[in-house]
Amino acid sequence: MKVVIVEDHLMFREVLRKVCSRDLRHEVVGEAADGLTAVDLVIRTFPDLVLLDLHLPNLDGFGVVEALRHAVPLVKILVLSSHCDDYTVFRAEKARVQGFVDKNTNTVASLKEAITTVAQGRTFFSETFLRIKAERHSNTASFDKLLTDRERGILILIGEPLNDMEVAARLGITIDTAQKHRFNILRKLGLQSTAELMRYARTHGFTLSASQDGSGALLP
Repeated sequence: MKVVIVEDHLMFREVLRKVCSRDLRHEVVGEAADGLTAVDLVIRTFPDLVLLDLHLPNLDGFGVVEALRHAVPLVKILVLSSHCDDYTVFRAEKARVQGFVDKNTNTVASLKEAITTVAQGRTFFSETFLRIKAERHSNTASFDKLLTDRERGILILIGEPLNDMEVAARLGITIDTAQKHRFNILRKLGLQSTAELMRYARTHGFTLSASQDGSGALLP
């Protein structure tokens, strides 16, 4: 197996390299610490598997996935993330990655199992990921059933938090339109105040850290 490691923390990158090359006998053909470098590296080396952190400089992990799905659609992608909240799980589902390892709850043994499983053409998702996914799917009032793509994007900005004027400036819309979006999101989620909405955004993973740099790239 040829593997590319995409991780901005040097220490964890070294752990991944040792697990892949020493323990599992795979060939690490490249490493990247930011999203744009990762895309170029994967296109050049054409690995079998990409180990991908989500929160990266320049282009976040989901942006990397989207780029690779167009350029090298057959490459397998195993996500490794310390963020395993509702919105991250939702986005990972939509991205159709082959696996998800939760850095907070999975062990090195689980990491090895995940790499081996995905390398064999199967999928591996952490117990935390599967639990959060199941809870959201069974919840008739979950954000993915109530909010549009546009409203989910705006909720990211509200969770930063940005006020209506700042949201309007970021999106190039009027303040009245920004206020109308906020009111509709509150109504749909059954919340009573902007403070409650901000807490909801943070609790469920809707913050600007969900988009790589707050550029609004997630917003349709």
